[in-house]
Amino acid sequence: MLKELNHVIDYIEDHLTDDLTLEAISEYAGVSDYHFRKIFFYITGLTLSEYIKNRRLSEANKDLLNGDRVTDVAFKYGYQSMDGFARAFKNWSGYLPSEAIKKGVRKTFPKLSFVITVKGGVSMEFRIEEKPAFYFAGVSRRVPMQFEGINDEIVKLAMSITEEQRKEMHALQNIDPYEIVNVSYDADAGFLKEEGYLTHLIGVLTTENQISDRLDKVPVEACTWAVFPNEGPFPSALQQTMANVCAQWLPSSDYEIINAPTFSFTKMNPHKKDYAYSEVWVPVRRR
Repeated sequence: MLKELNHVIDYIEDHLTDDLTLEAISEYAGVSDYHFRKIFFYITGLTLSEYIKNRRLSEANKDLLNGDRVTDVAFKYGYQSMDGFARAFKNWSGYLPSEAIKKGVRKTFPKLSFVITVKGGVSMEFRIEEKPAFYFAGVSRRVPMQFEGINDEIVKLAMSITEEQRKEMHALQNIDPYEIVNVSYDADAGFLKEEGYLTHLIGVLTTENQISDRLDKVPVEACTWAVFPNEGPFPSALQQTMANVCAQWLPSSDYEIINAPTFSFTKMNPHKKDYAYSEVWVPVRRR
């Protein structure tokens, strides 16, 4: 994975002055748009859009000090107006382009390079499971993208589930894990800094095809799943597990994420406040 990420960084460098879309980058990386951005964010602490913007402005700063005209630099790095470039450059550097030229301001944001660094490693328990084709059956809605903390819109979604929907989900549930699961998919293509929406479903796994209109149905093809159990404060322990999967497990494993929904379930501990056992199920294949 680290080798592939370095190739993606090289690809971005080669196309900094092109009409570089996030979708094109994800396609080059060979994984779904949402999964790649999530992996990139967890490993680097930056969204892909932030990284590209920082690299472009860093190169723009260099070009300005090399004597290039401000107008030429603005259009070279994809800005459609001088005002837009000036605002972006000032927000990034603290100076207008003309001030940076006059004062010789040099601000850089170097190209990323990924290397394997072993430091205190995190022990991760996981298991591999094969599953036949099935459906997620449940209740869904579009919710804001959010990597940390309680997502209030998901809480509202859970509260909206009717008794009839609960009964049908219970009757349909016929495949492990026999739990109410949370599934996220169809993320907006253009999210920046966790902005944008994805579809979140609360439901069950079933192989039954007869599902009423009360529930939404999402088909999933037969595939392999890496399962990561975790226990601790909710939701931070669950979210940290997902971060560790992307930042630590994937780079050193023989697996890669495929384009299918990741899901999880959580069982709150009745004896400990805000404490839970969770499992994260990640769709994978061998490299």
